[in-house]
Amino acid sequence: MKHLKIISSALLMFAFSQAKSQNTEFEKPDQPAKCKNIRGGKFLRANYPEGIWYMTIKDNIQTEYLNNGKDFIKSTLVFVDDCNYKAIVLDMTTKDGRIRIGDVFSNKIVETQDNALKVHTKIENSQFEIIYVKEKK
Repeated sequence: MKHLKIISSALLMFAFSQAKSQNTEFEKPDQPAKCKNIRGGKFLRANYPEGIWYMTIKDNIQTEYLNNGKDFIKSTLVFVDDCNYKAIVLDMTTKDGRIRIGDVFSNKIVETQDNALKVHTKIENSQFEIIYVKEKK
């Protein structure tokens, strides 16, 4: 249950009111950042087993899977530009109360390196840094 709370709060570039910043520096960041990498694929988080959390993005729909895929948070993505986008929660099965349908997360890809993306996420007065690792095909 503790893992589910951590995941729920560190979910997606989304509802992470209690997520801790990863503060990871990329040794050789891409110049310029490869922001379009976020537009599709399967993503993991550093130090999170896939059974705890993973995310897919396809056709501007982001789905985060938790609890070995038994729970999900589905959001629509609205891109402001290549590196800035909003995620609006559409549907979910998790019921911890921190994330609600209609919540809007503002996301900015600040750095990329190879298949990793560093994203700053904001919702209301909370801000987080999350590192996503895009699964290679």
